[in-house]
Amino acid sequence: MSLPLQLGRYGLVGAVGTAAHYALMGLLMAVFGIAAVAASTAGAIAGALVNYVLNYYYTFCSDKHHGEAIVKFWAVAGLGWGVNAAVLAGGLDGLGLAVIPAQLLATGVVFLLTFVLNRLWTFA
Repeated sequence: MSLPLQLGRYGLVGAVGTAAHYALMGLLMAVFGIAAVAASTAGAIAGALVNYVLNYYYTFCSDKHHGEAIVKFWAVAGLGWGVNAAVLAGGLDGLGLAVIPAQLLATGVVFLLTFVLNRLWTFA
């Protein structure tokens, strides 16, 4: 599959996962009063569950055994969660951004990082 098509599919899958991420993040913050970084991290876990299944079958059309692919996927996701939390915290505390702009910045950084790692390592 061509790189542009694969990147487009990754973006589509990412949009679905991001919707799950943001929905849970908003719920946890608004209803339960959970701090932004913790709520975002929980949302990222939910989004990652959605993303694994869709990326395995749709984006990368992988034939790797799930035992191998999912371990690599979770390693990449774990790195992504750490980067997400760091960029979000830096955006909030360092740059003085509001939650949504800071989260959008974090999402963009994590999107590019995880695409490269998943393409070259997880599902290759």
